[in-house]
Order: sequence, then C-alpha cells, then structure tokens
Amino acid sequence: MLSWEDFDQEETLSKQAESPTGQSSAGKLVREQPQQESLENVDLDSKKEHSRQIQQAITDLESLDISTGMEELEGSAVRVKVDDKRMINCRADLNQIVPFKYDWAWQKYLDGCANHWMPQEVNMNADIALWKDPNGLTEDERLIVKRNLGFFSTADSLVANNLVLAIYRLVTNPECRQYILRQAFEEAIHTHAYQYCIESLAMDEGEIFNMYHEIPSVAKKAAWGLKYTRSISDPNFKTGTTETDQELLRNLIAFYCCLEGIFFYCGFTQILSMGRRNKMTGTSEQFQYILRDESMHLNFGIDMINQIKLENPELWTDEMKEQATQMILQATQLEIEYARDTMPRGVLGMNAAMMEEYLEFIANRRLVQIGLPEQFDGVSNPFPWMSEIMDLRKEKNFFETRVIEYQTGGALSWD
Repeated sequence: MLSWEDFDQEETLSKQAESPTGQSSAGKLVREQPQQESLENVDLDSKKEHSRQIQQAITDLESLDISTGMEELEGSAVRVKVDDKRMINCRADLNQIVPFKYDWAWQKYLDGCANHWMPQEVNMNADIALWKDPNGLTEDERLIVKRNLGFFSTADSLVANNLVLAIYRLVTNPECRQYILRQAFEEAIHTHAYQYCIESLAMDEGEIFNMYHEIPSVAKKAAWGLKYTRSISDPNFKTGTTETDQELLRNLIAFYCCLEGIFFYCGFTQILSMGRRNKMTGTSEQFQYILRDESMHLNFGIDMINQIKLENPELWTDEMKEQATQMILQATQLEIEYARDTMPRGVLGMNAAMMEEYLEFIANRRLVQIGLPEQFDGVSNPFPWMSEIMDLRKEKNFFETRVIEYQTGGALSWD
C-alpha cells in the first residue's frame, strides 16, 4: 500500500518525465515568459483597435444628418387619430398600428394566426401508394393531379410576389398591412405544400414547375394575372392620381376577385372531389387547408376593394365598372378553358359543362361582392357538396367549428 511519501515521490517522477530536459518548473516559466508577453502585446493592440472603432462610430453619429428620410416620417410627431387613417394615399404614420380603423382587417390577421398549419403535418403515404400503383388512378385522374399541381405551384408564387413587391408598399393602412404580411407567409406555405406533394409523389419537377410556360391553358392564366402587376411592381410607381389609383384598384380586382376568386376554383373542386372518393386523400387534405386560407384572402381583398371605393368614389367611374366586369368575365372564360383542358371527358362525378356552370355561378358572386350586376342568368351551383367548404357566407362558422383540427393538421371532417 502506498504511503504519502511514496505518492509525493511518484508525483515528482511524473513531472520530471513530462519535462524532456528534466528542468524545474521554474525553468519552464522562464522559457514561457516571452510568449506570454507576446500575447499580452496582441491583446493590447486588439483593445486599441476596438477603442478606435468605437470612437469612429461615435464620431460618425455626431455628424449624422437627421433630415435624411424625414419626408418618409412626416406626420409621425403627432398622435394618429382613427379619422387620419385611409386605405391608400394616407400621410399618417404607418408604424402606429393602433387605434384601429378597420377592425375586420385585424380580426382576419388574428384568425389567420390561429389557423396556422404546415404541409409536413399531412400524411402522404396513401397518396404515394396510390400514385405508384399502375391501376390506382385513371389517366384522366392523373392528368387532373398534374395540371393542378403545375398551376398552383406557380400561381401562389405570383400572388406572393404581387403582395410583397407592390401591394404592401401601396396600401397605407397599418392593420391591413399586418394582414398582408400574414397572407404573404401563407402563400409561401401553399407553395411549400405543392412542392411537398410533388416531391412525395416523385413527379418530374421540371415538367410540373414549367407548366405555366408550356401548357397553354395554364400559361394563359399566369400571363393574364402578370399583366396587372407589371406597372405597379415598378419601384417608381406611386399612387396619388386618379389614373394610378385606378391602376392599383385594377390590380386588386385581378388578384383577389379573379386569380384567387375564380382561377383557383376549378382545381380545388377537382382535387376535393378526389378526396371525397377516398383518392389522393393527403393531397386533398392539403388543398382543404389551403382553401381555408384562400377564403380569408378573398374576403380580405373584397373588403379592401370596397373600402377604397368608399373612400375614393371618384375612382369607381362607369368606365372602371365596365373594366372590372370585363376582367371577371375574361377570368371566367380562361378558367372554363382550363376546365375543358383538364377534363376532356367526364371524371369524378363532374364534367366540363358542369364546371362551366359552376364557374359562372362563382363569377356572379364576385360581381355582386364588388357592387356590379350579375352577368349569367339562371345559373346555380351544380356541386352543392362544395358549399360547406367554399360558401363565404358560412366562413365564420367554418372557422369556429374546426380550429383544433386545423391547427394540429389532423384529418378533417366536414359534418
């Protein structure tokens, strides 16, 4: 057994073995001292440099020209009153979100946040197995899935670009801007969802994502929407005149009433019809979630259009009304062409003729919602099962009764 003397002796031998020359620890300290002095000099130089940089920052701030950007902040020195707020061309401070003028805009923002979801929450295993099975789907059903993923994967990106590059800058109400930010994020989630479906099904990504270049019925819809973005997405574009304000209003009608309010409806009906038949249930569930968001986007856009009309009645001329009517009629015709392209034969309990009547029914709704007369006489909804999902008048109940399932991404039921 070791004694304390033996322990001390072992420790001494160990220290000697660690020193190749057998020098004492004091000798080692003498050798290491110049290296430590060198490190101290480096630290001193570093501190001097940091001190110089800090002093330079202080000096630069002393010479800061505070007049720069004051035009942008004009009016921010006084408290904002509700009556100061306007949808467009407002000089009140855009950074002061309260007091609210448009409670409906803030409520839509809160509803959107409460109904957050992510694509990965949806199980795609059944879709993958069905898609891989040569006999799982008919060729007509496969065409519908491909065409819709091809269109929507691009369409929501076009909407997001329009929001971020144009609408957000030109709308001058902070609570509406708050919702627009939420909508832009939701558009990103939708694009993610389509990509998730395409990747899960191992589709040819080049084929799907380039349909808006290569398939005429898809390309026409994208090109039609883009022409209403071209001018207002220019960073130099400004509202403030009747001409420019009407240009913005046309953009809002194109993207909310037509792109999201008409162009999306054939595809949603087709995919949701598949889900009703227990086919492509994961993809259908993704589209159900997306449709909830799009319903809110549509409601918000229509409210914003009508508010602009109310605050700026000089914009809503007979000529502007005729232009808006023609835009909705053109969008309806383009969507009818898309329906014929995606459904050359009857499929999923529907056909192109039924879809045409449905789209005319939807077009009448859009016209009335912005104060214009219906254009299609005697049309009705040939898909009554869609009303629980798409009927905007039932949207409040729709959200209130399904928040939990929506937040968790669980399987939806529509009873």
